[in-house]
Amino acid sequence: MLEGKTAVVYGAGTISGAVAEAFAREGARVFVASRGAERLAALAERIRAAGGQVEAAQLDALDERAVDEHADEVVRRAGSLEVSFNAINHNDVQGKPMWEMSLEDFEAPVITGLRTSFITWRAATRHMIKQGGGVIISFGGEGPPLRDWYLGGLQAGLDVIETMRRQLATEAGKHGVRVATMRTGGVPEGIPDDFPAKAKIESRSWARRSSAARRRARTWATSPRSSPPTGRAR
Repeated sequence: MLEGKTAVVYGAGTISGAVAEAFAREGARVFVASRGAERLAALAERIRAAGGQVEAAQLDALDERAVDEHADEVVRRAGSLEVSFNAINHNDVQGKPMWEMSLEDFEAPVITGLRTSFITWRAATRHMIKQGGGVIISFGGEGPPLRDWYLGGLQAGLDVIETMRRQLATEAGKHGVRVATMRTGGVPEGIPDDFPAKAKIESRSWARRSSAARRRARTWATSPRSSPPTGRAR
């Protein structure tokens, strides 16, 4: 589905790693960028061992200059940049009600998510417009807070990102740039066993799907078969 395409994935954790591996399995040349050297190396090794094409760069996705230079280098080396996905850690603090949190802890995922999304989306969009199109995928989406768990500023931050996504989709869609949200009620592999709401999250629709179905959902938005300029992959 993604043969001959170039994808940039920011982050090397559970979510970004799964997406990077899925893109590689579908034939994309994947450029993975992350601050953590060990996770980055391990992810690249898994992709290579499975026969995928991958290049890894240690990078802070909150650094404007570094992100811009990396995107330029990707295009220089690969000739194009068709897909951009970002799921770095947003530094969210969970488990406390709002009235017991500090402003710093609550605003951290809002500021981090806004900053890294703006920086990485801008870098990708500039190249995608020049080449006539591409796909930017956001992770999370808007939604109500969990009733049985304190999310801190995480959901507020995801709501901000979803608003940004709509704006970019409106502005860049006419240039062939699609901006989609990959929504999920939770990723079981990334939830600690002692997490109070783990059972509820695992019971939700996304978590119940087979790995093959989740893989198809990840690649849907990046395929030429998905024509709308905006959308959500659930």
